[in-house]
Amino acid sequence: MAGRVYATPEQLAAYLGEGAPEHAERLLARASEDIDSAMLTAVYRVDDNGDPLDERVRSGLADATCAQVEFWLATGDDGTGAAGRWDSVSIGPVSLSGRTGAAPGAGGVELAPRAARALRRAGLEPGVVWPW
Repeated sequence: MAGRVYATPEQLAAYLGEGAPEHAERLLARASEDIDSAMLTAVYRVDDNGDPLDERVRSGLADATCAQVEFWLATGDDGTGAAGRWDSVSIGPVSLSGRTGAAPGAGGVELAPRAARALRRAGLEPGVVWPW
């Protein structure tokens, strides 16, 4: 998992109001990938390291990342998207019914509602397209 991680385990613990879960670093990395996918057209100023200059943007990215992890914890997912997809499953003869979960949003990502709101509050979603 390469790429920028927008929140730390300490930020996640503060957001959740309890200790960070086991494998917090992995969950935060996966959530950061989802946040990146959800804001493909977002435009904001960065420093030489690629970090946002605006505190509102930095805070919004961290909050959105923590909200995505919180969503997974509440739904029993691990960031792979495999949990909570069906409300009824039978093995023989095979029967699946009642697909649950939100439809993928921007970037093909099932973004947690609180994560989407954090991105909107920070002015990052939906993105802005600049003409050339």
